[in-house]
Amino acid sequence: MELIPAIDLIEGKCVRLTQGDYAQTKIYNENPVEMAKRYADCGIRRMHIVDLDGAKAKAPCNLHVLERIASATNIDIEWGGGIKDDNALKQALEAGAKYVICGSVAVDNREMFAHWLTKYGSGRIILGADIRDNKVATHGWLKESNLTVEELVECFITHGLSQLICTDITKDGMLKGPDFKLYTQLQERFPMVDVTLSGGISSMSDIEKAAELGIRAVIIGKAIYEGRITLKNLEQWLLNA
Repeated sequence: MELIPAIDLIEGKCVRLTQGDYAQTKIYNENPVEMAKRYADCGIRRMHIVDLDGAKAKAPCNLHVLERIASATNIDIEWGGGIKDDNALKQALEAGAKYVICGSVAVDNREMFAHWLTKYGSGRIILGADIRDNKVATHGWLKESNLTVEELVECFITHGLSQLICTDITKDGMLKGPDFKLYTQLQERFPMVDVTLSGGISSMSDIEKAAELGIRAVIIGKAIYEGRITLKNLEQWLLNA
């Protein structure tokens, strides 16, 4: 199972929201490049970075941070936030993203997202499904759609979709544990897709349980910043994996 630390960016700083609420923003680190280097030093191979400014603005806003992190580390970066058109996607890839996460555009413009899967390959294009009350939320979690995550995934299976990050907004930033049932059911229903658990990881016990359940990847955010999971914990897990 892959451990993927998260960095959420507002004005170039590492922040975390609570349940996707921009009004509940807490700054944890002024220097995301320094944070990324620390992850690299403990053996992390992949990092999840979300441009929250970009998600609201509908265009990337923190690509300069992506460029600096990509230049300073060898970590594979999955980048999301504001990827709404071809230009934004190309900018993210050129700035150093190994993978690009697309959420709102997959709901609003399915034809374009399907085209990207074909053009760039499903190995580089990730479907991001942020859900609240089993419905997919878009535009930085500010809008609700009528689609379930299962319905959204079904739209792109025939186009080769192979990566899904599903974020449970109600669990995100709450440090109360994830909805493991949600992710095991998704993985069982779509075995050809690598499902990443996002939202609710609060301790190494949660990570151990996810591994036992066969979940393929987990994103860890606030638990690291709040000291519930240390970089030493991550390093030790990776050494024993």
